[in-house]
Amino acid sequence: MIFPSHIFLLVLLPLALLAWYVPRRATTRLFFLNAASYIFYGWWDYRFAGLLLLTTAIDYFAGKKISQSPRARARRAWLVVSLTANLGILGVFKYYDFFAASLNSLLVSLGIGAPATLLHIVLPLGISFYTFQSMSYTIDIYRDNVSPAASFLTFSAYVSMFPQLVAGPIVRYVDINDQLRQVARKVVDFGKIADGIFLFAIGVIKKIWLADKMAGLSAAVFDCGHGMDFWDTWVGALAYTLQLYFDFSGYSDMALGLGKVLGFEFRTNFNSPYKSQDISEFWQRWHISMSTWFRDYLFIPLGGSRGSSGQTMRNLFLTMFLVGLWHGAAWHFVAWGVYHGSLLALVAAWQKHSRFRLPAIVGAALTFLCVVIGWVLFRASDLGTAKEMIVTLLGGNGMGSLPYVSSRFGVHLPGVLAHQGGLPKLLLLGVGLGLVFLMKNSNDMRRPRSVAIAALLALTLFVTLVSLSEEIPFLYFQF
Repeated sequence: MIFPSHIFLLVLLPLALLAWYVPRRATTRLFFLNAASYIFYGWWDYRFAGLLLLTTAIDYFAGKKISQSPRARARRAWLVVSLTANLGILGVFKYYDFFAASLNSLLVSLGIGAPATLLHIVLPLGISFYTFQSMSYTIDIYRDNVSPAASFLTFSAYVSMFPQLVAGPIVRYVDINDQLRQVARKVVDFGKIADGIFLFAIGVIKKIWLADKMAGLSAAVFDCGHGMDFWDTWVGALAYTLQLYFDFSGYSDMALGLGKVLGFEFRTNFNSPYKSQDISEFWQRWHISMSTWFRDYLFIPLGGSRGSSGQTMRNLFLTMFLVGLWHGAAWHFVAWGVYHGSLLALVAAWQKHSRFRLPAIVGAALTFLCVVIGWVLFRASDLGTAKEMIVTLLGGNGMGSLPYVSSRFGVHLPGVLAHQGGLPKLLLLGVGLGLVFLMKNSNDMRRPRSVAIAALLALTLFVTLVSLSEEIPFLYFQF
């Protein structure tokens, strides 16, 4: 089930809101929130709801034991239980086949054979998100940053809460603990609900009218794989750069909006990342909940930036290597992580040893170029295709004939644009680029006070929902 679908908007969400706000007892509200969340998750494949429940039970029990154990050794042991269980589940379902297939390929190339059996397990929806979220709970209890949940029902509601369950933001228990403890006091707040609906509407528009409309352009280039010229490759790369941003930030807007409707406040997950002036700033603005998770639970424990320049570069590189692997079990994701880790290490060294800074507009343009190249690595089906596309992007295979739109000579567009919508799609690309560079971030927009603007937004949302003919999953569902 996805947010912009009739079954969610017309059935599950209204029922969930009634079951949330009508009862006054905290236990009743939490029960119905759990029920709605498990229905939402199990709609895709009910069998994996048991895996979600297992992860929740392990970390709830381990968290209690960590809190109750007086000895440091026992606390560490229970933390190891939590980490082993979470990473073990993630490893089996997400990474076993990848490493087994890689091992087989290596051994076959050496003439040894392929001894590892592949499991071909379907990847459970959202496992990367809820595993990290649940795991952060036991780590924070171990660090004495938060006290255990008041009940299993409370903790289960935290892990499974449907607004952010399958694609984030990764909400930490320490950030929502007080809100969960005040569940019984939550009343209908029409101002907060209006803010939530506004943010949800922005997310739906991003997803349906921008991200999904870019999908054809990006797929036509990336799925072709070979033989694209300079202009076609740039069209595909820019289309995917915008598609991914509007798709994922749109989901985050919807998640934050639904949280507000339920009376919860989640932290902002995107902050206009394509306006960044260096790659370090980009990672402070892109998928913030994941970036800060890896910063706090991996980069800083490794030593952060407290040591020498070389140690800082090593820590950045290792962290981003694992960020790439977290995104998917494929070598192009690993290469993408290594690429960004190298960029972050170089920027850190530059900022530490040089006072020279690029002009803002030059830094922003160079950062955007680096990000686009990175997305080619991220999206390409394999490293060979990624390499060919990046060489073409940088002009290594020639420029080809210059596109133009002229009243005298007519229209000459890159082939992929000509076959995927022509001038309207070119205009859409321009609009998308204008929005990411010139518009305020969604969370910085104030909900419309004008009746006319509110009516226009409501009409756009209504037309969007009425015109839904197919449910296109969010891109990050596959990670």
